[in-house]
Amino acid sequence: ITSEFVDRVYKEYMGDAESPAQVRDGLLDAMGDVYFVISSVEVARHHRDAGNPVYFYEFQHRPSAVEGVVPEFVKADHGAEIAFVFGKPFLAGDV
Repeated sequence: ITSEFVDRVYKEYMGDAESPAQVRDGLLDAMGDVYFVISSVEVARHHRDAGNPVYFYEFQHRPSAVEGVVPEFVKADHGAEIAFVFGKPFLAGDV
């Protein structure tokens, strides 16, 4: 890894961060890209190259059920869309 690469990555995620909250948000964005986005894009490319349509979405709606449970800076955790896609009754066992 070159210093130019590191500088570009730092600028992309940290930019001109002036507060601990901005540094935290940049780090969370970087981690999300490393753990979820990069591998998802790679898999999507394989599907595309096989001739299949590929769709992406980014779920950012903060569920009201997380109020007081997760910090305010968290928009939507991994899997938060499940309750919206399948409906909360299925998650609560009220089937």
